[in-house]
Amino acid sequence: MADHDSTDTAPHGAPETPLARRGLMFILSSPSGAGKTTIAKKLLQSDAGLAMSVSATTRPIRPGEQDGRDYHFVDKPTFDRMAEDHEFLEWAHVFGNSYGTPKAQIWAGLKAGTDFLFDIDWQGTQQLSQRAREDVVPVFILPPSIDELRRRLTARGTDDAAVIEARMDRARAEISHWSDYDYVVVNDDIDRCYEQVRRILDAERLRRERQTGLVSFVRQLTGDGSPT
Repeated sequence: MADHDSTDTAPHGAPETPLARRGLMFILSSPSGAGKTTIAKKLLQSDAGLAMSVSATTRPIRPGEQDGRDYHFVDKPTFDRMAEDHEFLEWAHVFGNSYGTPKAQIWAGLKAGTDFLFDIDWQGTQQLSQRAREDVVPVFILPPSIDELRRRLTARGTDDAAVIEARMDRARAEISHWSDYDYVVVNDDIDRCYEQVRRILDAERLRRERQTGLVSFVRQLTGDGSPT
């Protein structure tokens, strides 16, 4: 790995750059138990330039959760009205509850150069890709095997056998959509998987089309007004 001067990167997050940059929507999807929640937490803890997208949901608030931090908790009529008024970038029904991403905060953040992390399923990923493909970076995390996925779900000790079977059925359905994603990573080791996801995020931040200040910066370098 090449050496870097301490001024090249921010203390915890996206590389510092003289260029203005549009933010991105970094999506992590996986079947339950494949590790996306753990990886998402590690990314947020290590990267001050990444913000969690806070979804609206109709499910009841759980102990330790905070409205506006973990979710925007709303009742079903409110959620349905927001959906009818096209206030969501994406929304879906999951296990009897509704989840949706309010679009106003995301559009404003992207314009300001904020990167958002999304923990959503393949349905939400498809909706986001249809609405804003150039801003979306979809990553799918696979378990090393179905047997290991079942072991992880069982080891949680939070679900009975019937719920685990329902989650396994849903996992197989979700895995079948792996080819809809730009990146696919196998989580056979959580630290290695995290590093792979981290490198994807770093590389996507440097894509030419996201550097909104690149043309004027290059013109300054060439001194002839040329955009190339």
